[in-house]
Amino acid sequence: MRYVIAFLVMLSPWPVWAAGSFDADVVILGELHDNPGHHARQAALIREIAPRAVVFEMLTPDEAAMLDGVARDPEVMAGAAQDVAWFNMSDYAGVLVASPRILGAALPHEQVRQAFSNGAAAVFGEEADAYGLTEALSPEELEARKALQFAAHCEAMPMEMMGGMVEAQRLRDASFARSVLAVLDRYGAPVVLITGNGHARKDWGVPVYLARVQPGIAVFALGQGEPDQPPHGSFDQMATSDAPERDDPCATFR
Repeated sequence: MRYVIAFLVMLSPWPVWAAGSFDADVVILGELHDNPGHHARQAALIREIAPRAVVFEMLTPDEAAMLDGVARDPEVMAGAAQDVAWFNMSDYAGVLVASPRILGAALPHEQVRQAFSNGAAAVFGEEADAYGLTEALSPEELEARKALQFAAHCEAMPMEMMGGMVEAQRLRDASFARSVLAVLDRYGAPVVLITGNGHARKDWGVPVYLARVQPGIAVFALGQGEPDQPPHGSFDQMATSDAPERDDPCATFR
């Protein structure tokens, strides 16, 4: 099934208009979680793609089931979204309203903590080998991942802790992929995943695990950035939106 997606890209050297023509069973729409322009673009693309279902990194399965039963009205949805744990879920009201089915892929915090301490494979379960979690990352990739985690945590945590952060990230990437495949099997294609850019990137994130487990499915990944903050990694296409006003994210570490 072929989809032609066109959207405005507002930052040189990226083209002013970019059209992505692709065969996709899974469309991964990355984001910076607090950027309203990214959410608006996601909502517009969901309406264009008309997926069978939309999977959210931010929602547990129970939270998603609750929101799936809410009227597709922005104000009603924004009010209902205040009842979930994710810090700004009400900001996703437009994305949720555009979603024909709302499903969640968030892991319990305890599982993520266990991956930090014991490794992703130990937590993921019997499919860990199939998803590649029993294989060590190359030294180059591991060091690059640790450096990115160090920067993301404002260089306020010891570098020695970053290996655990990488394992927690690997667990979440593989788990999101497993959730997407279950939704794809149940509802058919296309399926959209709403997630942060770090999970959307094709060189490290969810697409790696999808390709390993089901290499026959087609995956399209969009990364979204800001004028001074392009997304890290590789994507099929990138877009940008102006940065919102925000507090210093590193203030809490001082």
